[in-house]
Amino acid sequence: MVPPHPPREPTARLPDIINTYRPTKLFKPAKPEAHVTSLDFDDQGELLVAACNDETLQLYNCRDGSHSKMLFSKKYGAHLARFTHQSSSVLYASTKVDDTIRYLSTHDNQYIRYFPGHTAAVTCLALSPGSDEFISCSLDNTLRVWALNTPNAVGKLYMHTPYLTAFDPSATVFAVASPGTSSVMMYDIRNYDKAPFATFDVLEAETTQNPRLMAAAARAGLSGPSNPGRWMSVEFSNDGKLLLIGTASGTGHYVLDAFSGAVRAFCALKKAPSSSSSSSTESTAPHDRSLRLAPGNLPLAAGSAVRGQGNVCFTPDARYVVGGAGDQNMLVWDTRQMPGRCDSPPTSADAAQPTSSLAATNPKPGDGGAREGKDDDNTNNNINSGSGEASPSPTTLLYPQHELESKNTAAVVAFNPRFNHAVSADQDVVFWVPDRSA
Repeated sequence: MVPPHPPREPTARLPDIINTYRPTKLFKPAKPEAHVTSLDFDDQGELLVAACNDETLQLYNCRDGSHSKMLFSKKYGAHLARFTHQSSSVLYASTKVDDTIRYLSTHDNQYIRYFPGHTAAVTCLALSPGSDEFISCSLDNTLRVWALNTPNAVGKLYMHTPYLTAFDPSATVFAVASPGTSSVMMYDIRNYDKAPFATFDVLEAETTQNPRLMAAAARAGLSGPSNPGRWMSVEFSNDGKLLLIGTASGTGHYVLDAFSGAVRAFCALKKAPSSSSSSSTESTAPHDRSLRLAPGNLPLAAGSAVRGQGNVCFTPDARYVVGGAGDQNMLVWDTRQMPGRCDSPPTSADAAQPTSSLAATNPKPGDGGAREGKDDDNTNNNINSGSGEASPSPTTLLYPQHELESKNTAAVVAFNPRFNHAVSADQDVVFWVPDRSA
Protein backbone atom coordinates (compact mmCIF):
# COMPACT_ATOMS: atom_id res chain seq x y z
CA MET A 1 0.00 0.00 0.00
CA VAL A 2 1.40 3.37 -1.05
CA PRO A 3 1.59 5.78 1.90
CA PRO A 4 -0.44 8.94 1.43
CA HIS A 5 1.37 12.13 0.51
CA PRO A 6 1.82 14.54 3.40
CA PRO A 7 -0.52 17.53 3.20
CA ARG A 8 0.94 20.51 1.41
CA GLU A 9 1.53 23.65 3.39
CA PRO A 10 -0.71 26.55 2.38
CA THR A 11 0.96 29.11 0.18
CA ALA A 12 1.86 32.27 2.06
CA ARG A 13 0.79 35.64 0.71
CA LEU A 14 3.78 37.64 -0.48
CA PRO A 15 2.84 40.82 1.45
CA ASP A 16 2.98 38.78 4.67
CA ILE A 17 6.48 37.43 4.08
CA ILE A 18 8.29 39.81 1.73
CA ASN A 19 10.30 41.35 4.58
CA THR A 20 11.40 37.92 5.85
CA TYR A 21 13.37 36.82 2.79
CA ARG A 22 16.85 35.65 3.72
CA PRO A 23 19.78 34.22 1.70
CA THR A 24 19.75 30.47 2.36
CA LYS A 25 21.93 28.87 -0.33
CA LEU A 26 25.12 30.12 -1.93
CA PHE A 27 26.80 28.61 -4.99
CA LYS A 28 30.37 29.55 -5.85
CA PRO A 29 31.43 30.06 -9.48
CA ALA A 30 33.31 27.38 -11.39
CA LYS A 31 36.18 29.84 -11.80
CA PRO A 32 37.10 32.56 -9.28
CA GLU A 33 36.96 35.30 -11.90
CA ALA A 34 33.61 34.23 -13.43
CA HIS A 35 30.51 36.44 -13.27
CA VAL A 36 26.87 35.55 -13.86
CA THR A 37 25.41 37.63 -16.69
CA SER A 38 21.81 36.37 -16.81
CA LEU A 39 19.26 34.33 -14.84
CA ASP A 40 16.03 32.66 -15.94
CA PHE A 41 13.46 30.24 -14.48
CA ASP A 42 11.54 27.62 -16.42
CA ASP A 43 7.73 27.86 -16.61
CA GLN A 44 7.25 25.51 -13.66
CA GLY A 45 9.71 27.44 -11.48
CA GLU A 46 11.62 24.25 -10.71
CA LEU A 47 14.79 24.96 -12.70
CA LEU A 48 17.09 27.94 -12.98
CA VAL A 49 19.65 28.61 -15.71
CA ALA A 50 22.52 31.05 -15.22
CA ALA A 51 24.73 32.20 -18.10
CA CYS A 52 28.29 33.06 -17.07
CA ASN A 53 31.10 34.94 -18.76
CA ASP A 54 33.39 31.91 -18.44
CA GLU A 55 31.47 30.35 -21.38
CA THR A 56 29.31 28.09 -19.21
CA LEU A 57 25.63 27.59 -18.49
CA GLN A 58 24.83 26.55 -14.91
CA LEU A 59 21.61 24.67 -14.12
CA TYR A 60 20.08 24.64 -10.64
CA ASN A 61 17.23 22.64 -9.11
CA CYS A 62 15.04 25.09 -7.21
CA ARG A 63 13.05 22.45 -5.35
CA ASP A 64 16.14 20.76 -3.95
CA GLY A 65 18.20 23.92 -3.71
CA SER A 66 21.05 22.23 -5.56
CA HIS A 67 23.36 22.70 -8.53
CA SER A 68 22.37 20.08 -11.10
CA LYS A 69 24.52 20.53 -14.20
CA MET A 70 27.19 22.61 -15.93
CA LEU A 71 27.07 22.97 -19.72
CA PHE A 72 29.96 24.37 -21.75
CA SER A 73 29.84 26.76 -24.68
CA LYS A 74 33.57 27.32 -25.05
CA LYS A 75 33.50 28.02 -28.76
CA TYR A 76 30.66 30.54 -28.82
CA GLY A 77 30.33 31.94 -25.28
CA ALA A 78 26.93 32.37 -23.64
CA HIS A 79 24.71 35.24 -22.53
CA LEU A 80 20.97 35.87 -22.03
CA ALA A 81 20.09 32.20 -21.50
CA ARG A 82 16.31 31.68 -21.62
CA PHE A 83 14.25 28.55 -21.09
CA THR A 84 11.79 27.72 -23.83
CA HIS A 85 8.41 26.30 -22.80
CA GLN A 86 10.18 22.96 -22.60
CA SER A 87 12.31 22.77 -19.45
CA SER A 88 14.88 20.64 -21.28
CA SER A 89 15.91 23.32 -23.78
CA VAL A 90 17.28 26.86 -23.67
CA LEU A 91 18.01 29.73 -26.03
CA TYR A 92 21.08 31.88 -25.59
CA ALA A 93 23.09 34.53 -27.40
CA SER A 94 26.64 33.97 -28.59
CA THR A 95 29.42 36.24 -27.36
CA LYS A 96 32.21 34.90 -29.61
CA VAL A 97 32.76 33.86 -33.25
CA ASP A 98 29.46 35.38 -34.45
CA ASP A 99 26.19 36.75 -33.11
CA THR A 100 24.01 33.73 -33.80
CA ILE A 101 21.32 32.72 -31.31
CA ARG A 102 21.59 29.06 -30.31
CA TYR A 103 18.90 26.58 -29.30
CA LEU A 104 20.32 23.94 -26.98
CA SER A 105 19.02 20.74 -25.44
CA THR A 106 20.14 20.68 -21.82
CA HIS A 107 19.48 16.94 -21.64
CA ASP A 108 22.35 15.91 -23.93
CA ASN A 109 24.08 19.27 -24.54
CA GLN A 110 23.32 19.10 -28.27
CA TYR A 111 22.24 22.01 -30.44
CA ILE A 112 18.73 21.75 -31.81
CA ARG A 113 18.90 24.76 -34.13
CA TYR A 114 20.84 27.94 -34.91
CA PHE A 115 19.23 31.32 -35.57
CA PRO A 116 21.70 33.36 -37.65
CA GLY A 117 21.13 36.89 -38.91
CA HIS A 118 22.30 39.47 -36.39
CA THR A 119 25.56 41.20 -37.31
CA ALA A 120 26.32 42.66 -33.88
CA ALA A 121 25.92 41.56 -30.27
CA VAL A 122 22.44 40.46 -29.17
CA THR A 123 21.25 42.66 -26.29
CA CYS A 124 17.93 41.05 -25.34
CA LEU A 125 15.95 37.83 -25.83
CA ALA A 126 12.24 37.65 -24.96
CA LEU A 127 10.15 34.49 -25.33
CA SER A 128 6.41 34.85 -25.91
CA PRO A 129 4.42 33.56 -22.91
CA GLY A 130 1.76 32.15 -25.23
CA SER A 131 3.65 30.55 -28.12
CA ASP A 132 7.04 29.42 -29.40
CA GLU A 133 7.81 32.81 -30.90
CA PHE A 134 10.60 34.92 -29.49
CA ILE A 135 12.12 38.33 -30.14
CA SER A 136 15.76 39.36 -30.23
CA CYS A 137 17.32 42.83 -30.11
CA SER A 138 20.82 43.70 -31.24
CA LEU A 139 23.45 46.40 -31.49
CA ASP A 140 22.99 46.15 -35.28
CA ASN A 141 19.84 48.29 -34.75
CA THR A 142 17.45 45.52 -35.72
CA LEU A 143 14.72 43.69 -33.87
CA ARG A 144 13.89 40.23 -35.19
CA VAL A 145 10.91 37.98 -34.57
CA TRP A 146 11.57 34.24 -34.67
CA ALA A 147 9.76 30.93 -34.33
CA LEU A 148 11.53 27.99 -32.69
CA ASN A 149 10.70 25.65 -35.57
CA THR A 150 12.52 27.61 -38.28
CA PRO A 151 16.06 29.06 -38.44
CA ASN A 152 15.00 32.13 -40.40
CA ALA A 153 13.50 35.23 -38.83
CA VAL A 154 9.80 35.63 -39.56
CA GLY A 155 9.99 39.40 -39.14
CA LYS A 156 12.52 42.20 -38.86
CA LEU A 157 12.33 45.86 -37.81
CA TYR A 158 15.04 48.47 -38.38
CA MET A 159 15.07 50.93 -35.48
CA HIS A 160 17.37 53.28 -33.59
CA THR A 161 18.88 51.50 -30.56
CA PRO A 162 16.11 48.88 -30.08
CA TYR A 163 18.15 47.23 -27.34
CA LEU A 164 15.46 45.92 -24.96
CA THR A 165 12.10 44.22 -25.39
CA ALA A 166 9.42 42.42 -23.39
CA PHE A 167 6.07 40.72 -24.02
CA ASP A 168 3.04 41.67 -21.98
CA PRO A 169 1.29 38.81 -20.08
CA SER A 170 -1.37 38.41 -22.78
CA ALA A 171 1.34 37.70 -25.41
CA THR A 172 -0.40 40.11 -27.82
CA VAL A 173 1.72 43.20 -27.22
CA PHE A 174 5.44 43.72 -26.94
CA ALA A 175 7.36 46.77 -25.78
CA VAL A 176 10.61 47.95 -27.35
CA ALA A 177 12.79 50.20 -25.22
CA SER A 178 15.21 52.49 -27.05
CA PRO A 179 17.83 53.87 -24.64
CA GLY A 180 19.23 56.14 -27.35
CA THR A 181 15.93 58.02 -27.66
CA SER A 182 14.73 57.46 -24.06
CA SER A 183 11.46 56.10 -25.41
CA VAL A 184 9.37 52.93 -25.25
CA MET A 185 7.36 51.81 -28.29
CA MET A 186 4.36 49.47 -28.04
CA TYR A 187 3.63 47.01 -30.86
CA ASP A 188 0.84 44.57 -31.59
CA ILE A 189 2.47 41.19 -32.29
CA ARG A 190 -0.09 40.65 -35.08
CA ASN A 191 0.75 43.98 -36.78
CA TYR A 192 4.34 44.74 -35.86
CA ASP A 193 5.12 45.63 -39.48
CA LYS A 194 3.04 48.77 -38.89
CA ALA A 195 4.00 51.77 -36.76
CA PRO A 196 3.83 51.35 -32.98
CA PHE A 197 0.35 52.04 -31.63
CA ALA A 198 1.87 54.00 -28.74
CA THR A 199 5.18 55.69 -27.96
CA PHE A 200 6.12 56.67 -24.41
CA ASP A 201 8.71 59.42 -23.95
CA VAL A 202 10.79 59.03 -20.78
CA LEU A 203 13.39 61.72 -21.55
CA GLU A 204 11.66 64.48 -19.58
CA ALA A 205 11.43 62.26 -16.51
CA GLU A 206 15.15 61.52 -16.84
CA THR A 207 16.14 65.16 -17.10
CA THR A 208 14.18 68.40 -16.64
CA GLN A 209 11.02 67.04 -15.02
CA ASN A 210 12.70 65.85 -11.83
CA PRO A 211 14.92 68.62 -10.45
CA ARG A 212 15.28 66.93 -7.05
CA LEU A 213 16.48 63.74 -8.70
CA MET A 214 18.79 65.71 -10.96
CA ALA A 215 20.38 67.42 -7.95
CA ALA A 216 20.81 64.12 -6.14
CA ALA A 217 22.36 62.54 -9.23
CA ALA A 218 24.76 65.46 -9.66
CA ARG A 219 25.97 64.99 -6.10
CA ALA A 220 26.55 61.32 -6.89
CA GLY A 221 28.60 62.24 -9.98
CA LEU A 222 25.96 61.14 -12.53
CA SER A 223 24.57 63.02 -15.51
CA GLY A 224 20.92 62.52 -14.54
CA PRO A 225 18.58 60.70 -12.17
CA SER A 226 18.97 57.54 -14.19
CA ASN A 227 21.99 58.55 -16.27
CA PRO A 228 19.95 58.73 -19.53
CA GLY A 229 20.72 55.98 -22.01
CA ARG A 230 21.97 53.46 -19.43
CA TRP A 231 18.91 51.20 -19.50
CA MET A 232 19.41 47.55 -18.61
CA SER A 233 15.98 45.89 -18.73
CA VAL A 234 12.29 46.35 -19.49
CA GLU A 235 9.55 44.19 -17.97
CA PHE A 236 5.74 44.11 -17.68
CA SER A 237 4.10 43.37 -14.36
CA ASN A 238 2.01 40.18 -14.34
CA ASP A 239 -1.23 42.16 -14.25
CA GLY A 240 -0.13 44.03 -17.37
CA LYS A 241 -0.67 47.44 -15.78
CA LEU A 242 2.91 48.56 -15.12
CA LEU A 243 6.15 48.65 -17.07
CA LEU A 244 9.51 48.57 -15.29
CA ILE A 245 12.66 50.10 -16.78
CA GLY A 246 15.76 48.92 -14.96
CA THR A 247 18.78 51.19 -15.24
CA ALA A 248 22.52 50.93 -14.69
CA SER A 249 22.70 54.39 -13.17
CA GLY A 250 23.27 53.54 -9.54
CA THR A 251 20.40 55.87 -8.50
CA GLY A 252 17.20 53.94 -9.27
CA HIS A 253 14.65 52.61 -11.75
CA TYR A 254 11.46 53.77 -13.48
CA VAL A 255 7.90 52.43 -13.23
CA LEU A 256 5.58 53.43 -16.08
CA ASP A 257 1.85 53.08 -16.54
CA ALA A 258 1.64 50.43 -19.27
CA PHE A 259 -1.53 51.95 -20.75
CA SER A 260 -0.86 55.70 -20.75
CA GLY A 261 2.93 55.69 -20.58
CA ALA A 262 3.01 58.14 -17.68
CA VAL A 263 6.07 57.72 -15.48
CA ARG A 264 4.43 56.68 -12.22
CA ALA A 265 7.46 56.31 -9.97
CA PHE A 266 11.21 56.51 -9.68
CA CYS A 267 12.39 53.69 -7.39
CA ALA A 268 15.26 55.36 -5.59
CA LEU A 269 18.08 53.25 -4.16
CA LYS A 270 18.51 55.64 -1.25
CA LYS A 271 16.31 55.15 1.82
CA ALA A 272 13.79 57.84 2.73
CA PRO A 273 15.39 60.76 4.59
CA SER A 274 14.44 61.44 8.19
CA SER A 275 12.58 64.61 9.02
CA SER A 276 15.78 66.09 10.47
CA SER A 277 17.87 65.39 7.37
CA SER A 278 19.15 68.30 5.37
CA SER A 279 17.73 68.68 1.86
CA SER A 280 21.27 68.79 0.53
CA THR A 281 21.81 65.12 1.39
CA GLU A 282 18.36 63.62 1.12
CA SER A 283 18.76 61.46 -1.96
CA THR A 284 22.43 60.92 -2.51
CA ALA A 285 22.91 57.58 -4.22
CA PRO A 286 25.24 54.96 -2.80
CA HIS A 287 28.36 53.97 -4.67
CA ASP A 288 27.44 50.85 -6.61
CA ARG A 289 30.22 48.54 -7.72
CA SER A 290 27.66 46.03 -9.01
CA LEU A 291 26.77 48.09 -12.10
CA ARG A 292 26.97 46.16 -15.36
CA LEU A 293 27.64 47.31 -18.89
CA ALA A 294 24.47 48.73 -20.42
CA PRO A 295 23.76 47.83 -24.09
CA GLY A 296 25.48 50.21 -26.47
CA ASN A 297 27.40 52.01 -23.70
CA LEU A 298 31.12 52.13 -23.04
CA PRO A 299 32.29 51.05 -19.58
CA LEU A 300 32.03 53.87 -17.02
CA ALA A 301 34.94 52.53 -14.99
CA ALA A 302 37.48 49.76 -14.92
CA GLY A 303 35.85 46.45 -14.08
CA SER A 304 32.37 47.52 -15.21
CA ALA A 305 32.56 45.81 -18.62
CA VAL A 306 30.73 42.68 -17.44
CA ARG A 307 27.44 42.19 -19.27
CA GLY A 308 24.15 41.83 -17.45
CA GLN A 309 20.37 41.71 -17.81
CA GLY A 310 19.49 44.18 -15.04
CA ASN A 311 19.34 43.88 -11.28
CA VAL A 312 15.64 44.61 -10.72
CA CYS A 313 12.35 42.80 -11.41
CA PHE A 314 8.67 42.60 -10.46
CA THR A 315 7.38 39.99 -8.04
CA PRO A 316 4.77 37.56 -9.48
CA ASP A 317 1.90 39.32 -7.68
CA ALA A 318 2.76 42.53 -9.57
CA ARG A 319 2.89 44.50 -6.34
CA TYR A 320 6.57 44.71 -5.46
CA VAL A 321 9.76 45.67 -7.26
CA VAL A 322 12.85 43.83 -6.00
CA GLY A 323 16.38 44.88 -6.86
CA GLY A 324 19.99 45.10 -5.80
CA ALA A 325 21.04 47.75 -3.29
CA GLY A 326 24.60 48.13 -4.52
CA ASP A 327 27.52 46.27 -3.01
CA GLN A 328 25.30 44.37 -0.59
CA ASN A 329 21.66 43.67 0.30
CA MET A 330 18.43 43.71 -1.72
CA LEU A 331 15.73 46.38 -1.74
CA VAL A 332 11.95 46.04 -1.98
CA TRP A 333 9.69 48.82 -3.28
CA ASP A 334 5.90 48.64 -2.87
CA THR A 335 4.01 49.95 -5.91
CA ARG A 336 0.84 50.20 -3.80
CA GLN A 337 2.42 53.30 -2.31
CA MET A 338 2.08 55.10 -5.64
CA PRO A 339 -0.93 57.44 -5.85
CA GLY A 340 -3.88 55.73 -7.54
CA ARG A 341 -2.44 52.23 -7.06
CA CYS A 342 -4.56 51.34 -3.98
CA ASP A 343 -7.64 52.55 -2.10
CA SER A 344 -5.77 53.56 1.03
CA PRO A 345 -2.99 56.18 1.22
CA PRO A 346 0.66 55.24 1.80
CA THR A 347 1.49 54.30 5.36
CA SER A 348 4.49 56.63 5.52
CA ALA A 349 4.78 60.19 4.32
CA ASP A 350 8.38 59.52 3.37
CA ALA A 351 7.61 56.44 1.31
CA ALA A 352 6.16 58.22 -1.71
CA GLN A 353 6.74 61.85 -2.61
CA PRO A 354 5.37 63.43 -5.82
CA THR A 355 8.09 65.36 -7.61
CA SER A 356 6.82 66.26 -11.08
CA SER A 357 4.32 65.60 -13.84
CA LEU A 358 4.84 63.98 -17.21
CA ALA A 359 2.56 63.57 -20.19
CA ALA A 360 3.11 60.71 -22.63
CA THR A 361 2.45 60.13 -26.31
CA ASN A 362 -0.49 57.73 -26.53
CA PRO A 363 -2.69 55.99 -29.08
CA LYS A 364 -5.80 57.81 -30.19
CA PRO A 365 -9.13 56.02 -29.71
CA GLY A 366 -9.72 53.59 -32.50
CA ASP A 367 -6.06 53.16 -33.46
CA GLY A 368 -5.31 49.61 -34.59
CA GLY A 369 -3.44 47.48 -32.13
CA ALA A 370 -4.14 49.55 -29.03
CA ARG A 371 -4.34 47.57 -25.81
CA GLU A 372 -7.90 47.01 -24.64
CA GLY A 373 -9.07 47.65 -21.11
CA LYS A 374 -7.69 50.05 -18.55
CA ASP A 375 -5.94 50.18 -15.23
CA ASP A 376 -8.85 49.99 -12.83
CA ASP A 377 -6.64 50.95 -9.90
CA ASN A 378 -5.37 54.07 -11.61
CA THR A 379 -7.76 56.95 -11.94
CA ASN A 380 -5.16 59.56 -12.90
CA ASN A 381 -3.46 58.03 -15.93
CA ASN A 382 -6.28 56.75 -18.14
CA ILE A 383 -6.28 57.91 -21.73
CA ASN A 384 -8.73 60.78 -22.28
CA SER A 385 -11.31 59.48 -24.72
CA GLY A 386 -11.91 62.96 -26.08
CA SER A 387 -8.36 64.01 -26.94
CA GLY A 388 -6.33 60.79 -26.96
CA GLU A 389 -3.80 62.33 -24.57
CA ALA A 390 -2.75 61.15 -21.15
CA SER A 391 -3.86 63.08 -18.10
CA PRO A 392 -0.87 64.57 -16.30
CA SER A 393 -0.01 62.63 -13.15
CA PRO A 394 2.72 62.90 -10.55
CA THR A 395 5.96 61.04 -10.84
CA THR A 396 6.51 59.63 -7.36
CA LEU A 397 9.88 59.34 -5.70
CA LEU A 398 9.46 55.85 -4.25
CA TYR A 399 11.79 54.80 -1.47
CA PRO A 400 12.46 51.16 -0.48
CA GLN A 401 9.96 49.69 1.94
CA HIS A 402 12.31 46.89 3.03
CA GLU A 403 16.02 46.20 2.86
CA LEU A 404 16.90 42.50 2.88
CA GLU A 405 20.32 41.90 4.35
CA SER A 406 23.04 40.00 2.52
CA LYS A 407 26.81 40.16 2.25
CA ASN A 408 26.68 39.36 -1.47
CA THR A 409 26.26 41.70 -4.41
CA ALA A 410 23.00 41.47 -6.36
CA ALA A 411 24.10 42.44 -9.89
CA VAL A 412 21.48 40.17 -11.51
CA VAL A 413 18.08 39.49 -9.89
CA ALA A 414 15.20 37.15 -10.75
CA PHE A 415 12.02 36.09 -8.92
CA ASN A 416 10.56 32.59 -9.23
CA PRO A 417 7.24 32.67 -11.15
CA ARG A 418 5.71 29.81 -9.11
CA PHE A 419 7.27 29.71 -5.67
CA ASN A 420 8.23 32.12 -2.91
CA HIS A 421 11.83 32.09 -4.04
CA ALA A 422 14.18 34.75 -5.40
CA VAL A 423 17.71 34.57 -6.79
CA SER A 424 20.48 37.15 -6.93
CA ALA A 425 23.92 36.77 -8.46
CA ASP A 426 27.18 38.47 -9.22
CA GLN A 427 29.96 35.93 -8.94
CA ASP A 428 28.08 33.78 -6.44
CA VAL A 429 24.50 32.63 -7.03
CA VAL A 430 22.33 33.20 -3.96
CA PHE A 431 18.94 31.59 -3.28
CA TRP A 432 16.50 33.63 -1.16
CA VAL A 433 13.47 32.14 0.66
CA PRO A 434 11.26 33.44 3.50
CA ASP A 435 12.49 32.80 7.04
CA ARG A 436 9.77 30.79 8.77
CA SER A 437 11.02 31.82 12.18
CA ALA A 438 10.77 35.55 11.43
